[in-house]
Amino acid sequence: MRLNEISYEGARPIDGYGPGFFRVAGQVHEGAALVTATGVARWGGMTDVEALLALKGEVDVIFVGTGPAITPLPKALREALEEAGVGVEPMDTPAACRTYNVLLAEGRRIAVALIPV
Repeated sequence: MRLNEISYEGARPIDGYGPGFFRVAGQVHEGAALVTATGVARWGGMTDVEALLALKGEVDVIFVGTGPAITPLPKALREALEEAGVGVEPMDTPAACRTYNVLLAEGRRIAVALIPV
């Protein structure tokens, strides 16, 4: 089997997560987080639509990690992002972290909004 080292070329991958926290590019962040290639910000959760809409034009899709299990997104959140032309995909938080890192390594324009596990 051939293994290739992943290069994020200055972007910030998610290194790990646990109860109530995320480790992004070696730094621990408590609570819900909004992660992009260039940084990490606190996220107010499913009602914080404005933080996600602010990424319009910067990202093509936002993954939403809904916690330990996948749950549907609130209708208002989904509709606001779709109306703004921003793709949104809900998934459980562990899957959102993994998917974000894979697409980040590919140089894709993505973000992930995460509810802790």
